Parts: sequence; structure tokens; C-alpha cells
Amino acid sequence: MDDRGGSFVAVRRISQGLDRGNACHSTSAEFVTGSTAWLGRGLSCVCAQRRESDARPSFDLTSAQEECLLRLQSRIDIPYDSSIPEHQDALRALWSVAFPEEELRGLISEQWKDMGWQGKDPSTDFRGGGFISLENLLFFARNFPKSFQDLLRKQEGDRSVWEYPFAVAGVNITFMLIQMLDLEAVKPRTLVGATFLKFIAENESAFDLLYCITFKMMDQQWLSMRASYMDFNTVMKSTRRQLEKELLLDDIMRLEDIPSYKLLTR
Repeated sequence: MDDRGGSFVAVRRISQGLDRGNACHSTSAEFVTGSTAWLGRGLSCVCAQRRESDARPSFDLTSAQEECLLRLQSRIDIPYDSSIPEHQDALRALWSVAFPEEELRGLISEQWKDMGWQGKDPSTDFRGGGFISLENLLFFARNFPKSFQDLLRKQEGDRSVWEYPFAVAGVNITFMLIQMLDLEAVKPRTLVGATFLKFIAENESAFDLLYCITFKMMDQQWLSMRASYMDFNTVMKSTRRQLEKELLLDDIMRLEDIPSYKLLTR
């Protein structure tokens, strides 16, 4: 953000790989002012806007669903705190799985820009997503390492010149899912939220898994729309619509059954 109150860094695409030796990602970034969808530093995500279609009656929960929802809400309520050793360790672990070939010089370092954080201190970007957004990234990296690396290094498809920052996009996805699934309510008030609770009662990692699916889906939307940096709002809206559609398909018994799950590779 610049000192005029402008928005996020736009990431200029230089090459297909994340080559540490040349100027790509944030090393070639320029500032863009104006309103965008990116979370962090006082900005809000377009996905937080409530739509009239969200005003639906609440749905009753089974005792198992209620317990799972409460545990997930407890995770959502935890802010990222850079003074907590567990949070520090998780951030170091994220670096290790993202760039195993390169030693991290510190929790505050210019290196973090290579992952797509706004600046040298990732903690400032977790405000919109909390600690769970870091947990989501770690789950993605550990369970679907190929897809994680493909997105991190922008290795698939005909990319735009100005790419979305990977890590900050990840925080946006966490925030969007919390809003879309109405997870901060006592009971879900949307059909898609109620549908999701069927999955979490069977799989406690359902939110993390849905995050991975959504990240990959978002990138596919990005490529199919030939999007660039300023199109991120539009891409996120399209991703949300597609995700809602897939979650509400007939005969979907688990998250692995939704079509976009097939986009993920380990």
C-alpha cells in the first residue's frame, strides 16, 4: 500500500517458473491505487457483501454437525498472533514446504514477497483470515503438494502479465468461504451452508479440503477468463457461483464427489 491509501501490489508475470534468480513476482511489482478485492490493511473482500438470496431461514443441525461447527468456529475465531510460538512455527513450516530448497532468513524478511505476501511481514496480511488462513495454506501444501506448487509458481496455463499474489489470494479464499458458508452464524441460513455441514460431520478436515478445491477452481476461472490483476473481484465472484453450484449438485455425498475436486493433484 502506498502512502496515499492505495491498494495492493500487482504482481507482474515475468516467466513461467518462480526462478529465484530473475525478477518475478514481487521483485518486479508496482503499486496500484484504487479499490480492489484484496484483504488486508483495512481493505475488505467483495465476497463479504451479503446478497438477497442469502436471506433464508436457518436449518436445524444434528448434534454431530453442531459439535463440528462449534469446533470450526473456534478455529475461525483465532487471530494470527506473531508473538505465539505455535503461530511462528506454522509460518516457518509454510515456508519450508513452499521453498524447501531455500532457508528462511527470518519471520520478517523480503523473502516472503516471493510467496505473494504484500510485504516482508506476512502477519499483516492475516487480519482478514486469521490463523485458520495459515492452516488452510499449510493443509494445501502438505496434502496436494503438486497443485500447491503449480499455483505458487504459476506453472499452468497461459498466464497474464499481471498475476494475482498467491498468498494474499489464499487469505481471500478463506475469508470468502467463511462468508459463503455462513460459518459465523449459530445455524446456517443458506442451503449451501447447510449442505457443507453434512460434509464436515463426516470429515473434520472438510473446510480445509474445500479450501484446496476452491483455490484450484479460482485459478481455473482466472485462466479461462484470461484475467489480470484488476479482474480479481470478477474472478472471485465467478468462483463463488461455480462452487455453490457444485456443492448443490444431486448425488454429492462427500467433497471428493464434486467435479472440481478432480482438478487437484498430489
